[in-house]
Amino acid sequence: MTPLRHPDSSEARPPDVLVVLTTQWRASALAFAGDPNARTPSLDGLASEGLWLSQAVTPHPFGVFARAAFLTGRRCPANGVRDYFDPLPHHARTLAHAFEDEGYATAFLGKWQLYERDPAAPVVGEEHARVVVPEERRGGFGFWEGFESGFLLNDPLLHGSEMTEPTRFAGYQSDVLVERWRRYQTARARQGAKQPLFSVLSLDAPHPPYSAPAGGIATRDPSQIRLLRGTGQEPSIREQACKELAGYYAHIEATDRALGSLFDYLKETGAWARTLVVLTSVHGDMHGVSGLFRKGWPHEESVRIPLLMKGAGLPAGKESPLLLNLLDLGPTILGLATGIGPVAVARYGFHGQDFSSILRSGGSGPARQEISMPSVPPFAQQCPYVWSAHRDSEKTVVYPELSEPFTLDHPEPVRFEGRRWI
Repeated sequence: MTPLRHPDSSEARPPDVLVVLTTQWRASALAFAGDPNARTPSLDGLASEGLWLSQAVTPHPFGVFARAAFLTGRRCPANGVRDYFDPLPHHARTLAHAFEDEGYATAFLGKWQLYERDPAAPVVGEEHARVVVPEERRGGFGFWEGFESGFLLNDPLLHGSEMTEPTRFAGYQSDVLVERWRRYQTARARQGAKQPLFSVLSLDAPHPPYSAPAGGIATRDPSQIRLLRGTGQEPSIREQACKELAGYYAHIEATDRALGSLFDYLKETGAWARTLVVLTSVHGDMHGVSGLFRKGWPHEESVRIPLLMKGAGLPAGKESPLLLNLLDLGPTILGLATGIGPVAVARYGFHGQDFSSILRSGGSGPARQEISMPSVPPFAQQCPYVWSAHRDSEKTVVYPELSEPFTLDHPEPVRFEGRRWI
């Protein structure tokens, strides 16, 4: 396929693109956004140098569906993933193919969760982590090193382009994967690589198990946790929320530390200024708000995600209220990196839009976002019904598959309780 803009043309070399994709990190859990529990100096620094999209959402608040949607640019089930254990079809076209068509090298490191898994096996544990993803099922990425799933927040098992069998790496998963990304990037530099790089660094944290060790970061004292306003008042709900958040915020702090070392590496090697850096998550977590836990719900704590972007001509230290969806992120970073704009949306069949010009120069975006849950995953505490929704900055109108529509008004601004739960 003829690239719309080739990096070897007389124009300046396109920037590298690095997308850090976390799991279960809700939008409010950032120190600069006002969360008194969060210790996120690295992301606070990224926000000061980049753009914070404070109204960003996931298209599907569950990891498998959101990952498939982000990578393909297409909603579930149109991308071939309807149920939790559905693999990404072998013929699926992804952002890796789109960036490769524009002259980029491509790399994926970390959690995949889009190949075949045994539904009868434990979701948390080594059985899913030891599933080997064949080369032809790695989404078209030129370099791939990661794991299918398993939620091993410590001592992960990795395989891929340079390791045919799962190999254990000691350490906290976020630290390990950052170090493996740095190793890959260093090897490219030593080889004199000329192509710009599109890479995805996919992290489990801060997904459960919240009680897992967090890379030397101490679990918080549950009695010191300040809950979001709207958290259920029943003692059992508040106790569970505080206990889980004590571990959740430890994993956020540990992962922020790992990302700090990643950002330091980019700055030390001179790559920071020529890299479009993106930090986001596939969904959030209710953590007791409205008496609910986990994800899959149409509520703000489940669907709103952090989204920070730095570089490629974006303004620094600004907040944008643009109603961007993860489906829009692929076309937008293609637009920011290569300038191919809406032509790429048509070429690759993306369901999202390219908002690169709006992010750089301002202007109005869409009036609403479309969000849905295509099926009900077989896990406790998650949302037990299929739904679709229209969201704007003030409310979400939810259309359950088997019941009447209802409206969720958004708390604005997000506030935390001023007292502890005990």
